[in-house]
Amino acid sequence: MNQSPQELLVGAKQIVEHLERSGLRLLPKPNDQWSLAWPLANTMSNVVSASSTSTPVSIGQIQIADSSAVIASKEARQGTTTPASPNLDRLPVHGGDGDQRDRISAPASPKPPIERTASASVSVSTESWNGKSLSLPDREAVFNTLKEQVAACRKCEALACSRKQTVFGVGALQAKVVFFGEAPGADEDRQGEPFVGAAGQLLNKIILAAKMKREEVYILNSLKCRPPGNRTPVDEEIANCRPFFQQQLEVLRPEYIVCLGAVAARAVLQSTDSVGRLRGRFHRYRDAQVLVTYHPAYLLRNESAKRFVWEDMQFLMKAMGIPIA
Repeated sequence: MNQSPQELLVGAKQIVEHLERSGLRLLPKPNDQWSLAWPLANTMSNVVSASSTSTPVSIGQIQIADSSAVIASKEARQGTTTPASPNLDRLPVHGGDGDQRDRISAPASPKPPIERTASASVSVSTESWNGKSLSLPDREAVFNTLKEQVAACRKCEALACSRKQTVFGVGALQAKVVFFGEAPGADEDRQGEPFVGAAGQLLNKIILAAKMKREEVYILNSLKCRPPGNRTPVDEEIANCRPFFQQQLEVLRPEYIVCLGAVAARAVLQSTDSVGRLRGRFHRYRDAQVLVTYHPAYLLRNESAKRFVWEDMQFLMKAMGIPIA
């Protein structure tokens, strides 16, 4: 039976209203036609695909899209998008205790596990120290210049704005042993010297127990500025400070570097392994032997770990020829 254009239009509108009540949505296309698509449900299991026909089916001026049509989501219709999951690095908690936060994002393709042995070690560089060793006056001159550069650094704007002062390092410029920590705390930020708070007092006892004196070693941190709220340093901050502590180590040329905590190990060895996996053996940074142990701040919260640090210090003493008894 023939119908007038007005009757066809009324019928088309009724079809549209019926389809929209059923959950379908009409989306405008650039050519002013309409594409019909099912809204995306909350879960992927509820997604309904468009028609599988190879050509669109026309009903008057309304076009039902084929399987190549884009399925619109509720978020798109409302003008909102779901933010991507943040990629969080696996970082230890402040104090260098080696505990790690969960990584949220997974790699695109799984990698086979890395085989490790008890004797395996991390070697950042097989190269020796650059150039000739500097005399004590030359070391002092280089450190004075470098200290001024550190004080003027603003690469980490958040740290530069919140710090009271930078914490360069302290100790003997011809030290055989360097103790390498994480970052300044409130006491260090106030006094401008590393390890002067409660953790520093414990470090002094550890150094004395190993038959050394604080003034005979050199002490520095991965970061020269205190992170706000004593939070754990992030990789970008460590990278910004890396040229500074690398130059310090190049001038000092220690025989041994003691990394206090996982952040220090990550800075020197560029390893994300926990302290528990890295301790008990020497690693290498240029010509220096690197020993990883727990941060004194961790020992203040976990006294049972003190025996592991003492084992590590005995390991160091033996290598240095220092009698233990």
